Amino acid sequence: MKTLYILSAFLLLYACQSSDKEQISVEGLKESVEILRDKWGVNHIYANNQHDLFFAQGYAAAKDRLFQFEIWRRQATGTVAELLGERELKRDIGTRLFKFRGDMKTEMNHYHKDGEEIITAYTDGVNAYIEEILRTPEKLPVEFKILNIVPEKWTPEVVISRHQGLLGNINKELETGRAVARLGAETTKTLSWFHPQDPDINLDPSINKELLFDDILELYNAYRAPLRFEQSDIRKEFQSTDASNSLSQQLKKEEDMLSIGSNNWVVSKERTVDGNTYMANDPHRAITVPSLRYMVHLVAPGWDVIGGGEPEIPGISIGHNEYGAWGLTIFSTDAEDLYVYDINPENLKQYLYRGEWMDMNVISEQINVKNQDPTKVELLYTRHGPVVYVDSIHHKAYAVRCGWLEIGGAPYLASLRFGQAKNWEEFRDACSYSHIPGENMIWADKEGNIGWQAVGIAPIRRNFSGLIPVPGDGRYEWEGYIPIKERPHMLNPSKGFFATANQNVTPDDYEHWDAIGFSWSDPFRGDRINEVLGNGNKFTMEDMRALQVDYLSIPARTLVPMLDSLSLSGRAADARSVLRDWDFKLNANSIEAAIYVAWENEISDLAARKFIPTSAKEIIGKFQLAQLISWIKEPENRFGPDPLNGRDAFLKEAFEAAITYLEETLGSDMNYWQYGQEKFKHTHMQHALSSLVNEETKAKLDLKPLPRGGNAYTVGSTGINNRQTTGASFRLIVNTGDWDAAISTNGPGQSGDPESAFYSNLYEPWANDEYFPLYYSKDKILAVTADRIVLDPGKTKE
Repeated sequence: MKTLYILSAFLLLYACQSSDKEQISVEGLKESVEILRDKWGVNHIYANNQHDLFFAQGYAAAKDRLFQFEIWRRQATGTVAELLGERELKRDIGTRLFKFRGDMKTEMNHYHKDGEEIITAYTDGVNAYIEEILRTPEKLPVEFKILNIVPEKWTPEVVISRHQGLLGNINKELETGRAVARLGAETTKTLSWFHPQDPDINLDPSINKELLFDDILELYNAYRAPLRFEQSDIRKEFQSTDASNSLSQQLKKEEDMLSIGSNNWVVSKERTVDGNTYMANDPHRAITVPSLRYMVHLVAPGWDVIGGGEPEIPGISIGHNEYGAWGLTIFSTDAEDLYVYDINPENLKQYLYRGEWMDMNVISEQINVKNQDPTKVELLYTRHGPVVYVDSIHHKAYAVRCGWLEIGGAPYLASLRFGQAKNWEEFRDACSYSHIPGENMIWADKEGNIGWQAVGIAPIRRNFSGLIPVPGDGRYEWEGYIPIKERPHMLNPSKGFFATANQNVTPDDYEHWDAIGFSWSDPFRGDRINEVLGNGNKFTMEDMRALQVDYLSIPARTLVPMLDSLSLSGRAADARSVLRDWDFKLNANSIEAAIYVAWENEISDLAARKFIPTSAKEIIGKFQLAQLISWIKEPENRFGPDPLNGRDAFLKEAFEAAITYLEETLGSDMNYWQYGQEKFKHTHMQHALSSLVNEETKAKLDLKPLPRGGNAYTVGSTGINNRQTTGASFRLIVNTGDWDAAISTNGPGQSGDPESAFYSNLYEPWANDEYFPLYYSKDKILAVTADRIVLDPGKTKE
């Protein structure tokens, strides 16, 4: 068997080296660029200069993700109504309202000393591919034909757009303000999980509580909303004839925001078998086709960096160079506030600030709208930021102050500096430019160092928490931003590892608490990672892989033993007996996992029904599970006059409801109650257009349902919905002593073109928690090269 493997590898190497290369003439290049595409779909780009490197990155990414690029461009520029009509007008208004309007040269050079050159080269590369494909429009990906559109050119303004970033908590801020308006601050606190400090959430007496229930953030939310297509957008020859099919896109998914997060960790050389440092990262975002992330290898003088990022952004957000590896997770950072103003009854474009009427800044824009005349709009701004809502009857205005509208607020672009960091200090220097989003950046290098630096633009609030709307009259101001290097950080911790999973990791002795938020993810993923890494063992790369896809549920380990004290009978008693010897792992095809997760879900639903007051049910959705479990472990009077018995009655009611759910959903035979099936926990990647098109086209766009394990609270995070909508599509594990030992996933594939061999080639391996090697050295890459392209400089236009 080993001989066959060696022979196969030799034949593949020979085939790759002897195969014909494709040569393409491209205007805008200075010299030739070689692109080796490995058999997993990752492009390895070799250029002779920095300009050509990023030009080629833009060219190759646009070639792979052209429809994704076109949708991104329209969202970034506020031109969606031009494509989809009046229903998207408010999105475009919101986009233009929150557009970065500072100096572009300063903005681009914030991200790298050569930022203007890099970003411009990148967009020139994107445009070079667009020009090329438009010469043969019949070769455009099928989505362009379905919508009867063609791609349009990019500018650097598209790259620096903030529209798709993880920006802040403004909706949660308004939600908390509304809860306080209805229930009071103390009751709201009991229903919330604020930590590690105790925030002040009392509304200022000058704020009219009832006015907070207007649709104040409509324009902001329109700007941030996912794009939805309708039947009328589709050319007739592609339209579905099945009415029920087209309706499926409109079905609401259960809110999954609390499970959007990430894991990362670094391990010191003292804690590994081979004596090298390791870095592991798996960002958890939306599970989509095509993948949110895009992988690439960039090689040129001064650059040799590989990894992944969002495809529309130059550089590498998560990856490694020849010196070290880095990764990220969200470090909860509140860089948004909602300000409420009194406005002048005689002039609604004036607001009261420090006792004087101040003029709002006004910008006029014209928005093109499909099938109607252009719409002219006025965009209003106060000293704090964009005005999202004007109440002309009560003479109030509301503006959102955004740290991310400062210079450097484009998500992930500062990672350009990470790609050239040679050591921990250079990496920390690069971190000081990373303004959005707030992140836990980790570092591991070949010299044996591991480190952590929290990044992100963090307002200093001396006299308010930032958790509720405040008057904009000058009494509630930010006192600048804390320098990023003064945010929490750590180098070479004595325990030999450091891990983050969106939980609070701020050291107790940290001093700058007025620049730290109060809302964090549930700690279960982080607790499990720390439990495994802290077990005293020495680790291998295989151990890192197993931990990234670990499905042990800490909540299950806490809750399941409580079933023993419950008085159960019939099917509920039978189900309890199945759990008695369970290992608490939410594996696909596990009957125990199905019973437990159904129960966990019912606990959450029942708590919301019982413990959220009627007057606040439309404001507060659900409790965080960590908060619920703390109540269950130490029951108090919320469970009634006899808290312990009341708690047990609550758990019994939820467990019996879970069994009823399983019977109704999966049938009466418990042998068919497996977790990880189409009716209970699976992945099914559906294209944004697939529910609207005919079956032939739909079959090209969609990827079949596959079983999944885990949930939102396991390290192998797959979200809270039965159909996985969030989690890690992209994963990376790096051994800094052997760059070719890096492994990765990126489901469903590198390409967004349904006709490409790389559209779904990584889907089943990803769903099965399998990895592929992410080779770094050229000899290894040549051995697995599927395609070779050489981009030659074309004739320059005179």
